[in-house]
Amino acid sequence: MMNKLQTFFTAYEQRFNDVLGGGATDVEATAGAFADYFVESSPKGVMGGRNDEKFREMIPKGNEFYKSIGTLSMKIDSLDITQLDELHAVVKVHWKAGYKNNINIEFDVFYMVTLAGGEPKIFAYVTGDEQKVLQQHGLVPKQ
Repeated sequence: MMNKLQTFFTAYEQRFNDVLGGGATDVEATAGAFADYFVESSPKGVMGGRNDEKFREMIPKGNEFYKSIGTLSMKIDSLDITQLDELHAVVKVHWKAGYKNNINIEFDVFYMVTLAGGEPKIFAYVTGDEQKVLQQHGLVPKQ
């Protein structure tokens, strides 16, 4: 399980950096990283969504947003994997994001992952207040 999760998140990171470097968004591979239904929890609340055509339409838009605010790189600094049972794990990813004007932001995201279908799928994640941090660094306007 540990090797599968490390490989999974390395590919996840690579896809994001490929897009930031000017490559095309691999919508199917990105959507394939998520379960059929997944949940997000952040300071905005708890939201869930289907891994459907609407989600696939949002993936390139999300990537364009990050490029538009000057995101240059998104690197995994560390993975802390807690295996819950033979099919589930919580993966704490410590990200280091590089932006224009030598701005660097570090943050953690907790991903709940299942291997029930044989390959890792994110079925939930917990994140901090991304918009607030981006506003504090002047990357997006304050609302």
